[in-house]
Parts: sequence; structure tokens; C-alpha cells
Amino acid sequence: MSKVYSLKTVQKMPISLEQAWDFFSKPDNLKDITPSNLGFVIRSKHHGVRMYPGQIIEYTVSPVLGIPLYWMTEITHVQDQRFFVDEQRFGPYSLWHHQHHFTPIDGGVEMTDIVHYKLPMWVLGDIANGLFVKAQLRQIFAHRFQKTTELFGDWPGQKMDVQFF
Repeated sequence: MSKVYSLKTVQKMPISLEQAWDFFSKPDNLKDITPSNLGFVIRSKHHGVRMYPGQIIEYTVSPVLGIPLYWMTEITHVQDQRFFVDEQRFGPYSLWHHQHHFTPIDGGVEMTDIVHYKLPMWVLGDIANGLFVKAQLRQIFAHRFQKTTELFGDWPGQKMDVQFF
């Protein structure tokens, strides 16, 4: 049986909690912080402007060799200006559970992402994680860190760090 992996990132931004929530709670903004080489396109037509519990969002994404894959997520939990959770319903993972937390701090907001994921195909999934999935997730979150810094400003002394467990 393949392993459940997890990752965690923390980013501080010199903006208000309200500004951070306003940006990250709008599904259409996800394309602005996703690497273009992934071919990310939102396909759903009725997903709404802001996140809400039960919301379904459909995408296509091309993570391997440019082959488009269908991905459906559900926003399962939302606590206004505190956190939201998206879970894959259909897509490339056996499990994808992504928590987005927002905490006000002096001078800005701290955003923490916690992802639990599992790959299909048992041991082959574990091998794929070691060969390219883990590196690709690191690259996706590094890109997001960079784009978020460009949009909202730099936090002095902060470096991008993705911790895998």
C-alpha cells in the first residue's frame, strides 16, 4: 500500500487579513498563482465568485508530459478569514486534502498551507513521488510563493520553504 505524504508551507505577507482572504477565497485567482507550464484551466461554469462549503470546482491540469487531466475539488470547510479546505473528488491523486490557514500577525498576515496526498498505484505511486511528484509540488508552491510576493510585497528575511513529511 502506498504512503500518505504531507507538506507544509508558511508565508508571511505585508497585507491585511481582509486583503489576503479577499484574494485567496476567489477560485478564479488560483490561475494567477499556478505555474503556466501546468496548463491549469478552470472548467466549471457554476463555481461561484467566493469559496463556500460544498462548492465544486472543476479544472484541467497537465502535470506530466502536457497530458491534460480532469480534476474536481470540493470546498469542504470554510471559516471566514480563518481557513478553508479543498478536497479532490476526482483527479490524479488517490487523496488530496489541502488546508489553507490565515493568521493575522504584526504587520501583516501569515498563510499556512498543509497538504495531505496519496498517489495511486501503490508502490509505483511511491516511486513516482520520489522521482518527480514531490519535486513538482515543491516547484508549484515555490512559484506560488514568488507570485504572491510579487502581488503583495516581500516580507523581510523570509525564504520559501516547503517541508515534506
